[in-house]
Amino acid sequence: MDECCLSPEEQEGRRISREIEKQLHRDKQSLKRELKLLLLGTGESGKSTFIKQMRIIHGNGYSDNDRRSFTRLVLQNILTAIKALIDAMRTLKIDYVDDQNARYAAELSQVEDLTTLMTWQVEAIKRVWNDHGVQECYDRRREYQLSDSAKYYLSDMDRITAPGYIPTVQDILRVRVPTTGIIEYMFDMSKVNFRMVDVGGQRSERKKWIHCFENVTSIIFLAAISEYDQVLYESQKVNRLRESLALFETITTSQWFQESSIILFLNKTDLLAEKIHNSHLATYFQDYTGPKGDAQSAQKFIEKLYIQIHSKHHKALYTHFTCATDTENIRVVFKAVKDTLFQENLEKFNIV
Repeated sequence: MDECCLSPEEQEGRRISREIEKQLHRDKQSLKRELKLLLLGTGESGKSTFIKQMRIIHGNGYSDNDRRSFTRLVLQNILTAIKALIDAMRTLKIDYVDDQNARYAAELSQVEDLTTLMTWQVEAIKRVWNDHGVQECYDRRREYQLSDSAKYYLSDMDRITAPGYIPTVQDILRVRVPTTGIIEYMFDMSKVNFRMVDVGGQRSERKKWIHCFENVTSIIFLAAISEYDQVLYESQKVNRLRESLALFETITTSQWFQESSIILFLNKTDLLAEKIHNSHLATYFQDYTGPKGDAQSAQKFIEKLYIQIHSKHHKALYTHFTCATDTENIRVVFKAVKDTLFQENLEKFNIV
């Protein structure tokens, strides 16, 4: 029937119907041009740091107000680190070289929370950190739980405690806040939208992952290769790298991901290079027969462990060595990842 023969109400009904159909079509097209990336890995593998880098590289970055909002977290990370060292001094039965530093340590142990650092706390933290006994304790950090960012913050107390301090981007990248629950981020990459899903890596958080598994284009799995000589927070008898390998095997054999390619970020190359000279890989992985203290050989050995696990998975595996706190490294690596994903999805997204 011609629209001229319809009543005004019927014409309006048809117009609304056409608008709904157009919107449904736009929504369908939008969904087709969305790439869902699931970030997986054990706790402290660097997933949240990677997301921060995406915000810096492909998002709006961090304004001065954003950066100020991290001040309390930076200070809390410092307090957590120095208290972990003080606890480890007791556990490992290491003496302070200076008795005054032992008294400072006792006082710092009583501090529960803070929003600012008082003058005596700043002085106490500096003195305790620089005590030769504490430095010996730091060198034995694989024997207890200590954040990777401890040295970074504790060695730069003068800057961090100066009047008017605003956290730098590097300070923000190194802040440790365990991810709980599931957080989604959208990044517009001009040709398609990237929906990144970041989930908690601790064992207690993994049961929540199942809700994220539908329509996953690709998995980005982060493995902290520097953790070959460390144990889990949750279990002092489980090697962190072996836990990561076991989780990787669970994911590659899962029915949910048989059609998903996997991008493997072998992360924390900087920390591996730092510790490999004093901590022999073969002590923890007896199959390693490469040269002692050689970071490149260690990297290749660990990469091979993951490749062997993935060998039964019919979709592609793309491996990259990364340092998640290095923005330029992540910029280069993610460009390669983006090009790979575009190439894989040329037909689906009609990318030219």
